[in-house]
Amino acid sequence: MAADIHEEEILGKAYDARLMRRLLHYLKPYWLQVIFAVLITIIYAGMGPLRPYLTKIAIDSYIEKGNTAGLFNIILILFGVISVQAFLRYGSSYLTQWIGQKTIFDVRMQIFGHLQKLGVKYFDKNPVGRLVTRVTNDVEALNDLFSSGIVMAFGDIFTIIWILSFMFSLSAKLAFVTLTVLPILVYITLLFRKKVRSSYRQIRVLIARINAFLQEHISGVIVDQLYNREGKAFRNFDEVNGKLQDANIKSVFYYALFYPAVELTSAIAIGLIIWFGGSHLVPEEFVRLHGGISLGILIAFLQYTEQFFTPIRDLSEKYNILQTAMASSERIFRVIDDKTVVPETKSPVDIKQVKGKIDFRNVWFAYDDENYVLKDVSFTGNPGETIAIVGATGAGKTSIVNLLMRFYDVNKGGVFIDGINVKDLSGAQLRKSIAIVMQDVFLFSGSVHYNISLGDENIQIEKVREAAKLVGASEFIDRLPNLYDEDVKERGAALSVGQKQLISFARALAYDPSILILDEATANIDTETEEMIQEATLNLLKGRTSIVIAHRLSTIQHASKIIVLHKGEIREQGTHQQLIAQGGIYYRLYQLQYKDQERLARKRQSAETLGS
Repeated sequence: MAADIHEEEILGKAYDARLMRRLLHYLKPYWLQVIFAVLITIIYAGMGPLRPYLTKIAIDSYIEKGNTAGLFNIILILFGVISVQAFLRYGSSYLTQWIGQKTIFDVRMQIFGHLQKLGVKYFDKNPVGRLVTRVTNDVEALNDLFSSGIVMAFGDIFTIIWILSFMFSLSAKLAFVTLTVLPILVYITLLFRKKVRSSYRQIRVLIARINAFLQEHISGVIVDQLYNREGKAFRNFDEVNGKLQDANIKSVFYYALFYPAVELTSAIAIGLIIWFGGSHLVPEEFVRLHGGISLGILIAFLQYTEQFFTPIRDLSEKYNILQTAMASSERIFRVIDDKTVVPETKSPVDIKQVKGKIDFRNVWFAYDDENYVLKDVSFTGNPGETIAIVGATGAGKTSIVNLLMRFYDVNKGGVFIDGINVKDLSGAQLRKSIAIVMQDVFLFSGSVHYNISLGDENIQIEKVREAAKLVGASEFIDRLPNLYDEDVKERGAALSVGQKQLISFARALAYDPSILILDEATANIDTETEEMIQEATLNLLKGRTSIVIAHRLSTIQHASKIIVLHKGEIREQGTHQQLIAQGGIYYRLYQLQYKDQERLARKRQSAETLGS
């Protein structure tokens, strides 16, 4: 499976102060808004408990005495309290949601920016679906914490404090009676938190697993269909989807038990209040003189009991939000803290104009620091030369390109451009001087113009058209309904393989590089298109150093130098004629391809004969 469930992702601390401090750091730019939101929430929290107190006054001082005018005044005050409370609720909700959206925007930008800087090695080990989950689902979990968790938790705490203050001011005895159910409530809440915690963490991990699975199988749907694996893929997805369903149902089950349990505890408290308060009920005048419980106090306590259990339920919900945020932040910070990057030099050498001389000097390289894929590789490419690299799959051809682009660093030896070690150049300057066309072309959603210029404002439409014309891409682009504004859709789904390859050629040439790399660039192109590209690029390669990695040896016969790699070592170097004359590995590869071409030509001729 693309994304396994790791034990450390399921288990962890219920509350991590270090993680919380890092999360609160995101609120620092908005600390004024946070303080204002907390103040509004505290005031709002006190408005709710004020209403039962006004009810007590209305009953004891006006209803029992038949004072209609005084009752009307209390109603007006009560209406005013409710109006102010509604306004404060609006202000608090809007401000907290605003803070939440601002902070998750910052978090998403930080994660995406960090992902853009990570080395290629990191993406070799982490599936795309898992990383998408970090930027989407996990960040959204933090939104709940920032928008309705931290500030609203203050509101719930102060609501409880306000309620207890009013309750003890009215009747300490009745307040203690109400609080006798508190141990039951604490036990229920602790048990609920313990059960839901592991369930929530497992849900987050399973969501990441589903995202990784979907990304992998939607991208590879053609392979599934070609090999009739739809049923197998469906069963695998059914398994992981079923686990997510079970985890969600388990959390729903705990919620379904928790809320009725709280309601039952609240009902017990109300029963105790009615029993105790009813047996000690006295007129309001007696309460003022000798103490006791009046009808107004009894009714106010019934309302306070209803209010008291609401913030407790909400705090349990906030705790679950905290748990989800802790689990998500662990995974987010794991990405942010990852240092899988190719280190930049602090004092990069500034080259005004790269001439294009390439030197590999005794280069040793391994992806895992143990199994070398390049062993003592040395060669030189002078400005304007075309260096062809051939060899079997796994010989190390693409690794040479990766080292030249400095996607990885060498283990031993060095790679030099114009006599300067690539480690002494900034990554931006190095890659600005190099353009690469790969076998697997990636096109972004957007126009043809955007996919050639990649949004570089220095590459105007005239330069885009010129590059497209030089590689022959303009022939099919001019037939598109919207020409260079035509939408190519995701990954260029509306274009043929050859058309996508031509756009990638135009993209490389539009950037006018000093070094041009063709990594199996013509492997997926038909012979006619390949000849057109070769004819268009022959003049363009003049003055540029070019590295061509190719399986078709017919495409590199005019290269200045051909390097034959075998198991990570350079076994032969020379021109096409020199290597043929040596009768070594290159000669045998050429003979095999020549025989394959002859065999295919005979089959084609036989088919044409039968057809006629």
